[in-house]
Amino acid sequence: MSSSRTTSPPSPSPRSPIAASADRSKHIVFAHGGGGQLTDELVNHLILPRIGNDVLNQLLDAAVMPAAPGTRLALTIDSYVVQPWAFPGGNIGHLAVSGTVNDLAVCGAQPLGIAMGLILAEGFAKSDLERVLDSIAAVSDQAGVRVVTGDTKVVGRAHADGIYITTAGVGLVPEGRDLSPSRVEPGDVLILNGPIGEHGLAVMLAREMPEVQSVLRSDAAPLNHLIDRVLHGAGNAVAFMRDATRSGVAGVAVDLARQTGWHVTLDETRIEVRPEAQHAADMLGVDPLEVANEGKVVVVVRPDASDRILEAMRTDPLGASAQVIGHIGDTRDGVCELRTRIGGRRVLQKPYGEQLPRIC
Repeated sequence: MSSSRTTSPPSPSPRSPIAASADRSKHIVFAHGGGGQLTDELVNHLILPRIGNDVLNQLLDAAVMPAAPGTRLALTIDSYVVQPWAFPGGNIGHLAVSGTVNDLAVCGAQPLGIAMGLILAEGFAKSDLERVLDSIAAVSDQAGVRVVTGDTKVVGRAHADGIYITTAGVGLVPEGRDLSPSRVEPGDVLILNGPIGEHGLAVMLAREMPEVQSVLRSDAAPLNHLIDRVLHGAGNAVAFMRDATRSGVAGVAVDLARQTGWHVTLDETRIEVRPEAQHAADMLGVDPLEVANEGKVVVVVRPDASDRILEAMRTDPLGASAQVIGHIGDTRDGVCELRTRIGGRRVLQKPYGEQLPRIC
C-alpha cells in the first residue's frame, strides 16, 4: 500500500555549507565580528548605506572633525568582549585603555580623556573587578590619560562572561597634522615597531589550551608616547598609520592596498615573529600575519625619512626592534603581496571570517 502524500526535501543540516551560507545572508553570525571579509561585508553593505557620511565612510580608527577655529578633535569608540577576561600579560581593563589610546594616536591625536562603560554579570567577584580597575588605573597613568566619565550596568549571570567594557576616547589633533590613506604615495615604506601575533595567540592559548605552559604574553600597550616620538619633527614625512589589531598586519596591508589603489609589498623576512609566538601559531593552526596585536603599529613614511623615523622608534622600549617591512609600489592594482622567506610571492587577503574569536 502506497501513500499519495508528498514530502518536502529535508532541511539542510545546521553544519552544512548550504545552511551556513543561508544563515550569513539573513542573520548576524559570530564571524561578522572578526575583522575579516565578513566584517567588511557587514559594514559596507548594511551599515554604511544606511548611516554613512563623509566622516564615517573613511573607516579610520578615529573620526577627525573640526572643532574651534584651528583645532580638530578625534573621537573613537570600541567595545571589549575578550574571552577570557584575564590572559597572560594583561586583562580586559589593560586592553580597553590601550586600544582606545592607540586608536586616537594613530590618527595623530593627543588623547585628552576616556569615557568608560562597565557591563558586569551578576556573580562577578569583587576581587576580580578590583584587579581590572587597578589595571585600568595603571595603564591610564602610563599613557597619561584619565578616565573622565563612565557608566556601570549589571546583567544576569548567564550574560557578559563576567565583564564587558565599552570605551570612547577623545583627543586633540595638532594643526597641520594630516594622516590619511589619501597621502600615501608610490615609494613610501612601511615600518612596524616590533614582533607580531602575541596578543591574539596569548588569549587563544589561555582559552583553548590552558594546560600549555608558555612564556608568550600579550603585547597590549598604549602607543601614544611612541607615536609622539615618531611624529615629533617628522613634518609631513608620515603619511598614514594604523595599529594592527583584528586581522593583524596582513589586514592593515590589505586595507591599505584597497584604500589607496597602489600595490603593497610586504617582506616576510623583515617581519619578526618570536619563537614562542610561532610555536603557538603552529599549535593553533593560524598565520601570525593575520593574528591581532594590541601594541603594534604600521607606519607609512616617505623613503627619505625612514632612517630617522626608525631611530626615533628604537629609542622607545615599545619600538626597540622596529623594521621596514614593505613598500608601496607604482602599480595601480590595489593588491597586497607577500615576498616569502623562500623567495616566492603570494597575494595576501584578509581572512573570510573569524580566525581568532573574542580576542579584544
